Amino acid sequence: MTVSVLVVDDSGFFRKRLTEILTSSGQIKVVGAAANGREGVELAERLRPDVITMDYEMPVMDGISAVREIMRKHPVPVLMFSSLTYEGARVTLDALEAGAVDFLPKNFEEIARDNSQLQKILIDRVLDVARSRPGARPAAPARPEPPSNIARTTEGIASGRPRPEPTPHQRPGLQDRAPGVGSTGEAEAPRRHLRRGPAKHYAVVGIGTSTGGPVALQRVLTALPASFPAPLVLVQHMPASFTPAFAERLNKLCRIEVRQAEDGDVLRPGLALLAPGGKQMMIENRGGQARVRILPGDERLNYKPCVDVTFGSLARSFPGKTLGVILTGMGSDGKDGCRMMKQSGSDIWSQDEKSSVIYGMPMAVAKAGLTDEVLSLDEIGPRLVEGVS
Repeated sequence: MTVSVLVVDDSGFFRKRLTEILTSSGQIKVVGAAANGREGVELAERLRPDVITMDYEMPVMDGISAVREIMRKHPVPVLMFSSLTYEGARVTLDALEAGAVDFLPKNFEEIARDNSQLQKILIDRVLDVARSRPGARPAAPARPEPPSNIARTTEGIASGRPRPEPTPHQRPGLQDRAPGVGSTGEAEAPRRHLRRGPAKHYAVVGIGTSTGGPVALQRVLTALPASFPAPLVLVQHMPASFTPAFAERLNKLCRIEVRQAEDGDVLRPGLALLAPGGKQMMIENRGGQARVRILPGDERLNYKPCVDVTFGSLARSFPGKTLGVILTGMGSDGKDGCRMMKQSGSDIWSQDEKSSVIYGMPMAVAKAGLTDEVLSLDEIGPRLVEGVS
């Protein structure tokens, strides 16, 4: 099946270059090109492409306004191109909230060092985004994964010892989509209807996510009161230049305090710490007190930050005393960390397929039999209020 793409950018050179790269795959057909947001909206309505690539700074109508109008008239998965700057992060987060699915740096040198790698990343990203809409072909079956070695992985990071390169799974995505944009099309694990007992005390609540995470985290965290009784650690696949702006955005919207984690931070109730992009966050137990360790982003790890690394450290530092929550995202990051938490006696919740942008990470956890509760996105915040003491 060929994926049809509409390219929207005010640079003729960029439109031509992107078209050449995408069509070289044989799986993608560029059906149209627009020089501004208004033209993009009109062509989207007429051509009905599978995916739209969108610049954010254009004459006549900017990219964010175009995304909002496209989502209102005829929702289509949108891949934003932006700069890896603080301002670029702010604009991209606005675009994701407006309904864009994912984003990439517009400066191709920031994506890859050579043309072959660049082509693969761009093509794979467009195909991933196309799979997130209703009626698109299902994602390819996951490749067999080797036995879990996340315990050795996290210990190796802390000590500086090398570890084997992990088998690649699905490439990590980063962001969100408008209501109505679907998931992988895979069958969802059975929803688990469990009798909910009294609220439990948790030393830490960990939340991991990828594609769709910025808006999903906003939805969950804004439901929590300032007096939320447990500390939270957040792992969102996101570049280093974006996490400060994202933490600031969440802090302005939430009643709890949210900020980017720093090495040595002490966790406390009502505080959510976001793992910095490009690095790894581990939680240590120092005399019963949870503290953060921020470590360099090991190039041998696929994800920086990595949910498995953070959740694995929770399992070791607070066995049986933590809650792990896996939200929407591509791939299977978080599955091994959740297995370690589960083996230590901790609880695991995951987002359901219907409310997920991409049902990859939560599906991996649910299909592995690690999930205690499968919840819709709108249920997770209230369930945290109800279930955490």
